[in-house]
Amino acid sequence: MTSATTPSGAPRQPASGRLAAVAGVAATAVALGVTELVAGLLPGGRSLVLAVGDAVVDRVPGWLERAAIAVLGTADKPVLVVGVLVVSAAVGAALGVLARRLFVLAALGLAGFAFVGVVAALADERTSPWAAVVCGLLGAVAGVGVLRFLLDAAAGSATRAGSAPSSGVDAGSVPQRDVDVGRRPFLTLVAVAAVVAASTTVAGRWLASSDRIEQIRAALRLPRPARPAPPVPAAAALDVPGLTPLFVPNDDFYRIDTALTVPQVDPGTWTLEVRGMVDRPFTLTYDELLAMPHVEADVTLACVSNEVGGGLVGNARWQGVPLRTLLGRAGVRDGATQLLGRSVDGFTAGFPVALALGTQDALVAVGMNGEPLPAAHGFPARLVVPGLYGYVSATKWLSAIELTTFEDEVGYWIPRGWAREGPVKTQSRIDVPAVASTVRAGVRPVAGVAWAPTRGIERVEVRVDDGPWVEARLADSLDVDCWRQWVLEWDATPGRHVLTVRATDGTGEPQTDERTPVAPDGASGHHSVEVLVEG
Repeated sequence: MTSATTPSGAPRQPASGRLAAVAGVAATAVALGVTELVAGLLPGGRSLVLAVGDAVVDRVPGWLERAAIAVLGTADKPVLVVGVLVVSAAVGAALGVLARRLFVLAALGLAGFAFVGVVAALADERTSPWAAVVCGLLGAVAGVGVLRFLLDAAAGSATRAGSAPSSGVDAGSVPQRDVDVGRRPFLTLVAVAAVVAASTTVAGRWLASSDRIEQIRAALRLPRPARPAPPVPAAAALDVPGLTPLFVPNDDFYRIDTALTVPQVDPGTWTLEVRGMVDRPFTLTYDELLAMPHVEADVTLACVSNEVGGGLVGNARWQGVPLRTLLGRAGVRDGATQLLGRSVDGFTAGFPVALALGTQDALVAVGMNGEPLPAAHGFPARLVVPGLYGYVSATKWLSAIELTTFEDEVGYWIPRGWAREGPVKTQSRIDVPAVASTVRAGVRPVAGVAWAPTRGIERVEVRVDDGPWVEARLADSLDVDCWRQWVLEWDATPGRHVLTVRATDGTGEPQTDERTPVAPDGASGHHSVEVLVEG
């Protein structure tokens, strides 16, 4: 085989391994950007990057998921997406190096990479199969084309640098200035590829996260509840700077779920099915759900991954239709033991039917703190069930309520090592003073919140160092399902002190001091903070 030559007759040199790796990364970035753009343009399109991320979430072992939430908290999803992109870049670099000698094999590798994304996207029932295939195909074609183009440019750069005048230089060596000049056209093309990758990605994400759904949501007006919540008495909220508010604003309310991006659900096409072991299955549109009699309920929700003293808990005023109203219409059959909520993104959570029928404030909620549910918290509808951790009850972006048994179906988290039933444990937290803070000596407030949904909070006590437990002052109770604020006026003396809190629920059962991890059914133990008091 004869060596390739340039138009001037000089032998054409292959791209260096480093430039080939850069070309591979750039080509992969363009491929991913094209898939994002096409996914945003096509009805039923799905980001292949996020589809792979969702597949990872669905398959990670329970211990790794718990460790990720413990370390990263609500940042776990962005970190996962960054991880997928880093792996993609590494694969692209390897394919670029491979393409120096075996371009066809590298091209097949890029196609295989796209195929993995297509398969992951097809696992999402919201994805149109043809749209996923088109995304993968166009992304692969773009990636292969850019890789070929950049490798040729890199080879041309190496040839120009190797054939540049080298007066006064030993044969076979190339001055660094000539190397830099030779690489400049290649690096310019790489920069262009990076701009293309970034712009197509941004455009695709913008199209996918169109503000159309938010505009629809903002224009909605919730109906007046047939049973509104009672007015909030002034004594139910304490005026202590730094204390968590009685109702957590929607933008500040914690969010833990399996969705890498918030599902954008059009209420005009959304429906809710009630099916399974029922006598009269039926389907509701959003307008029909709004037309039913609504109630309001003040309910505290907590995540099972919340560590002692953690922030994965919040209280809100919810509005919706009681679950038992819907179940009464459907007619629950004998033998149905589990109510399984299904989300539009495939997530499932199940809890005993007896709780759905016997709990007054278990809702299909459409409103949160006086406005339609935010998209991040389940718009257009979600389940709210007092007294249960969210992993077994709080299905967001609800699409179906299925009556079944625990033997026939299991919720998303149960095979991953979490307990089948998840009642919320009695917990209390110190908000003021903050952990590791410094305060001045004198009378200072120690304040926080305590919760035991369905049982209520009867008493909160605080201990300073190893001293006696002292009863704190409780704010008035709104409802047994709602947390209570508390405060203790502490005569702080100079030095380092450890403050500890414990609560007693409405049944008279004190909060346990036994420290347990979040798995498999929620953390327990007393919350403590250490503070420095200066004289």
